Amino acid sequence: MDYTLIRSARKTIALQMKPEGLIVRAPYAATQAQIEALLAQHADWIGKQRARLAAQEQRFGPAEPLTAEALRALTAEARRVIPARAARYAPLVGVNYGRITIRHQRSRWGSCSAAGNLSFNCLLMLAPPEVLDSVVVHELCHRLVPNHSKRFYAEVLRVFPDYWRCRDWLRENGPALLRRIND
Repeated sequence: MDYTLIRSARKTIALQMKPEGLIVRAPYAATQAQIEALLAQHADWIGKQRARLAAQEQRFGPAEPLTAEALRALTAEARRVIPARAARYAPLVGVNYGRITIRHQRSRWGSCSAAGNLSFNCLLMLAPPEVLDSVVVHELCHRLVPNHSKRFYAEVLRVFPDYWRCRDWLRENGPALLRRIND
């Protein structure tokens, strides 16, 4: 089985599937036998992840990495658009917020800190506007409920009834967008 091995001061062995292939992160002290045993134990998971990535590539095509210039343009657009969307939805949610930061991340669409600062992925500018709005509302609702409980989703749906459809769009199409970040 092909994989890339990365050793570090971590305490456990971890597997990560990326479009480039399987990554095995292991402690310096881990033996090759321990790594091979973990790979054998998780062979089904590895196969499913490879199939999922192959299906995404077939559906969306190979992910063309965004250039540094394209990322700067998306970030500039997001800095203009997202604060306006947050300002529109914050009164509807009934909250205020602190600073808004725009990043380009490979795994998150948004976050809300305990201090009330919001962070959003510039790749949201490549999604439909209602999907962007659903992420903004999601993060603003964390100002009311800091978890993903039923109460949290009741607040999200109160303000944005089409939330589940937008979340499904992100789950289906988001991985292809996230793959465009070239580390």
